[in-house]
Amino acid sequence: MTELTHGIYAGATSEMVGGLLSEFLDELRERLPDLYRAAAPDQPIETLRRFAFETKGQAHNFDLALLHVLASRMEDFASAIDTITDKRSAALSAFLDTISDILDGTLPPDSDPSVVARSLPARPANFSVDEIEVRDVEVMLVMLHGAQTHFVERELHECGYRVNIVTSTQTALDLIIRTKPDMVIISAVMPGLSGIDLAIALSHMTETRNTPVALITSLDEGDDGLKLLPDKVPVIHKGTTFGDDLAEALSYHFLL
Repeated sequence: MTELTHGIYAGATSEMVGGLLSEFLDELRERLPDLYRAAAPDQPIETLRRFAFETKGQAHNFDLALLHVLASRMEDFASAIDTITDKRSAALSAFLDTISDILDGTLPPDSDPSVVARSLPARPANFSVDEIEVRDVEVMLVMLHGAQTHFVERELHECGYRVNIVTSTQTALDLIIRTKPDMVIISAVMPGLSGIDLAIALSHMTETRNTPVALITSLDEGDDGLKLLPDKVPVIHKGTTFGDDLAEALSYHFLL
């Protein structure tokens, strides 16, 4: 599909990348019927988890921003479920429908990724929230999976927020720029680029300086790294004050 470009390359490299891109897109089209069948109720979720992970990486390699955001959200959704129910089957099919729309040009490749992201099914809560009204407020958690992450996720779901989890600070930076979440909550200690550095970067970059950011940490208040944080980045301390700190951070950014 000529509308889906593959970045800026020259000469033989451009031809090679163009060929690889065509192969990748053709393979996606061929796989869609099997993927719809894999999204049926009671089918194992592993097939779609693997597909989303692989597609996310390939889309990033080819600089397909819209497809990268879509695959990232699908991966996050699939990681939150163990079984495919009727409701989850419909949600997973919605992701595949959007991929199909991208491939056939129904959804233009230059569509705003932030708009597309909010149209996708939200990461399901890991507890019953049937009586809670889901609000159009997106919070990105930049944290590794674990008990603390699940606790924060639950608190945010109880507020009615849409939550998505990103486990890499480098990936998060790209997705934050593209999807424009209403708030980003970052774990201070992360592999590679630290959460503190990401929070500082987001607070100063032109594209993200107005994005509300908070930091979660078990570091002592006198830690040298924390002293570098801008005043507009609330710190949520793990421990007995965690719940109060989280509420204060949400209030500070006008999300409560």
